[in-house]
Amino acid sequence: MSAGWYLRRLSRMGPQEVGGRIGDAVRRRRWRSAPPDGPRVTGARFTAVLPAGAIAAVPEDAAKRLLAEADRLMDGHAEFFGVERDDLADPDWWRDPKTGRRAPDGYAFDVPYRDEDAVGDVKQIWEPSRHQYLTVLATAYAVTGDERYAERVAEHLRSWWAANPPLRGVHWISGIELGIRLLSWVWVRRLLDGWPGAADLFEGNPVALHQIWHHQRWLAAFPSRGSSANNHVIAEAAGQFAAACAFDWFPASARWRSAALKSLERHLRANTFPSGLNRELATEYHGLVLELGLAAVAEADAAAVPVPGTVRLVLLRMTDALAAVVDDRLRPPRQGDADDGHGLVLDGAGTDRWASLLATGEAVFGRLPWWPEVTGTDLRTPLLAALLRPYAKDGTVTRPARRPVHFPDAGMTVLRGGDGIWCRCDGGPHGFLSIAAHGHADALSVEVRHDGVDVLADPGTFCYHGQPEWRRYFRSTLGHNTLELDGTDQSVSGGPFLWTRHAGSRVLVADTSDPAVARWCAEHDGYRPSVHRRRVELTAASRELRILDEVRGPRRPVRLAFHLGPAVTAELTGNRAVLRWTADGEDRSAVLDLPGELSWRAHRGATEPPLGWYSPGFGRKVPATTLVGTGFTDGTRGFTTVLGFQG
Repeated sequence: MSAGWYLRRLSRMGPQEVGGRIGDAVRRRRWRSAPPDGPRVTGARFTAVLPAGAIAAVPEDAAKRLLAEADRLMDGHAEFFGVERDDLADPDWWRDPKTGRRAPDGYAFDVPYRDEDAVGDVKQIWEPSRHQYLTVLATAYAVTGDERYAERVAEHLRSWWAANPPLRGVHWISGIELGIRLLSWVWVRRLLDGWPGAADLFEGNPVALHQIWHHQRWLAAFPSRGSSANNHVIAEAAGQFAAACAFDWFPASARWRSAALKSLERHLRANTFPSGLNRELATEYHGLVLELGLAAVAEADAAAVPVPGTVRLVLLRMTDALAAVVDDRLRPPRQGDADDGHGLVLDGAGTDRWASLLATGEAVFGRLPWWPEVTGTDLRTPLLAALLRPYAKDGTVTRPARRPVHFPDAGMTVLRGGDGIWCRCDGGPHGFLSIAAHGHADALSVEVRHDGVDVLADPGTFCYHGQPEWRRYFRSTLGHNTLELDGTDQSVSGGPFLWTRHAGSRVLVADTSDPAVARWCAEHDGYRPSVHRRRVELTAASRELRILDEVRGPRRPVRLAFHLGPAVTAELTGNRAVLRWTADGEDRSAVLDLPGELSWRAHRGATEPPLGWYSPGFGRKVPATTLVGTGFTDGTRGFTTVLGFQG
């Protein structure tokens, strides 16, 4: 990174964080010498096994999906972030298949992991080494007893341990990677418990003990801190805690366990609004943190380690909040960054992540009458629920009696109309902590779906490192369904995970008391001295969404963007667009009447500069239609957009 970036990054830190990072730098220099051997361990036993009957509770269709995925993995095939791989039978742990580059050897903290020219796409290298595909293979062994799966897991773990000695190379740089990897190893050991070679692979294996000890030593020494204490610190604490519970074989295990639990409790509260929504305002990280928290508490219950009541309460609030914001197809908002990160993977492809989380929440906390019906099955729920003790209902915790519509602390409002209309309105903070790493410049944006189909879509994320022009586009104001002034973002970016000035938003109205019309209004100050105010009305009977954008301030160039989902086609004539798509085998349509004061053009799949794209998942993008209106504000009149659903 440039010297300017380091100065901007430093400006977002407080004195305590600066002191902590100086200590980290000193420790890294000291650790450059040969890593210690670690304590000698004898008589270790693994006791955190699944209760009897847990595997028998696995639904048959979930098991079929699992085995299909496991057999594909056995053949060496997998897909990570849009890149199909056929080399997973014998992987090169340091090679990026997307660029063909191989990360350099050397002391871990010398590896320039942000430099794609030197390392390749580090996400492509890191993802298989989270070993979540190994938890899938281990689950396949637990379900079938077929030792082929267990032997492949053992082969890959031994290969990884040999190729990645402590503090060597790209896999010893990032704490979130170490934390999630430890959690995967705990579950691999648990799921292989019936295999005769399980003990020799783990507690009877000096190499495994060496790796487990060094992972925990690393996490204890280099926690994410200060302005970086987001989902990363949750993963670090959850992995450290899980390993210290299940692999409590070292003199430091009790100390590591206690410190990790304190960190987990503190940062779960810090990362979560009282309403239950994640403070990063990036929905996929809500899912990641919830998965990590549930997995950590499962380890505590399996080891009979007491957990503060606040931990379960935060997870309960997060689960109820998720149930509140999903659409009719159980899809949550596409707000903020998303990198397809999971805390614990036990299921095969095709399993609905969000339905799985709600199913686990129902098993642990109990469903509320207003919760959406969860369809589909999964493996993770019965296996996690077998370890988790049911939530104690002591009468002191109040849960929502009705489905929440407005989350004042997060600034999120979800309006719902008849026939599956779902509309998310964003009037909340720009992001979490001083750098808002995973926030987008999306103040006052809307996201509209019909029966789960993206009509006015949040385009997503696509990438983090290596493609700066695409990173800028997908997190920009123009890249969202909102209004841009002067060709600039509402908030000021200082780097791919750094915002140096945050737009301030506030919700003025969030009223769903009238069953005929739901109303929302908010404003932000990101374009000072101008203020952008947006009003949204959803009328149930006419199935009409009306958006009024007002800008108070001097005359300025304006662009108003509406991004359509990839399934939606648009026929634009003047300032009217006819939208068409197919859902559940039926043709659907809507009419989008755009402000006549602006000049409108349709863009699709443009690259110079990027415009008209939708990212269905990290590392993947597909062309989609974006309608952009250009003109000027005059400080007196507003811009009215009306979306009317037909039929």
